[in-house]
Amino acid sequence: MKRKLNECLIEITDNLENGIIPFWLKNGIDKQYGGYLTNFDENGNPTKDTDKYIVTQTRMIWGFSAMYREYKKEEFLQAAKQGVLFFINHFWDEEFGGWCWKTNRKGSVLDSGKVVYGQTFAIYALSEYTLVTGDQLGLQYASKTFDLLQKYCTDTEDGGYYENLERDWTLSPAGFAAGDLKSLDIHMHTMEAYTTLYECSQQEIHKRKLEEIINLLLKRMINSEIGYGYNQFDIYFNRKPASNIRRTWNAERETGEVIEKPTDTTSYGHNIEFVWLINRACEILKQPYHKYDELSRKIANHTLKYGFDHELGGVFRDGPHEGAPLVRDKEWWQNCEVLIGFLDVYERLGDEKYGEAFIKTWEFDKTYMINEEIGEWRQLLTHDGKPLISNIGNPWKAIYHTGRAMLECKKRLERILGN
Repeated sequence: MKRKLNECLIEITDNLENGIIPFWLKNGIDKQYGGYLTNFDENGNPTKDTDKYIVTQTRMIWGFSAMYREYKKEEFLQAAKQGVLFFINHFWDEEFGGWCWKTNRKGSVLDSGKVVYGQTFAIYALSEYTLVTGDQLGLQYASKTFDLLQKYCTDTEDGGYYENLERDWTLSPAGFAAGDLKSLDIHMHTMEAYTTLYECSQQEIHKRKLEEIINLLLKRMINSEIGYGYNQFDIYFNRKPASNIRRTWNAERETGEVIEKPTDTTSYGHNIEFVWLINRACEILKQPYHKYDELSRKIANHTLKYGFDHELGGVFRDGPHEGAPLVRDKEWWQNCEVLIGFLDVYERLGDEKYGEAFIKTWEFDKTYMINEEIGEWRQLLTHDGKPLISNIGNPWKAIYHTGRAMLECKKRLERILGN
């Protein structure tokens, strides 16, 4: 096992340092207007879509900040700093506060909607930026965003957060605009954001809200007995069949398998991503290291039983709570996150089946997902590795899932191998 893990470490480090980082450093920085360009075709060439979305602008800020934390290279710092300045200057709403959803390349607002998913990625990215640079501008805006979420988005009666709002923080209409829905996805990423915010600020209110959302996730959104997450809910936390809604990746995906009839599904990628994110939160809160070991085991086992491709490696996209997957194509982000998740559980529990799942997923990813000539990952494949969408970047895909997965796996493998 250790010999194979050492091979993975070498390959993963190479993909990060000689593929992902150089690609985004060379191509992702908008040298004309500031901020980042994220839309690239299968050959790494920029597409005609130059609009800028909150999700990928913040993910690029986070990515270059995290790489600076790891490597201390001045070019990473400058790449992050210019992104922060563009983001504040063009995405911040001076009248109502918070961040718009989308601008054009120059920074003129195209969509002023307030989506908690985007607001939390702003908190995540700006907190990471201040953590690694000491520049308090990031924490200043991260804290202001946190305060706005408590003021306008908190559901004080039923718990959690309203997720989809208009520019003035009024709830969006029900239905496709999703003012009547809550989701595991957005609440999980809010936990992720609050973890880094508290790590940066050390403020008691940030700690309490992180603990609060962890408790809500475990109580309302995760089946802790079997080990999986529920996808969508109404505002009262009654489960609902997963459906496409405005300003989400599922609604904007260009192709791939679909579930024709709305179904109450679970996401194998989100489930295993939740494992390592809650363990990271536990670490920042200075809670016992093994606090969530049993939950981690159950979720990893559920993923292996229902969502994992035991023949080729990797995970499928979606399926019922128990039973065969309904959507068997393989997407970049799930097959990034499960690498971290399986390796996290292996490091904690020592059970080799999780290490083997990590290795098998990496074998699939390096064989089919990664465009070797470019060093970045393709977007979407069939279950057996045939490209469905070969684009290297899109309004949702930047350095975050791929770069973070390689960085997190590199650090875990170094610890496991004693390097």
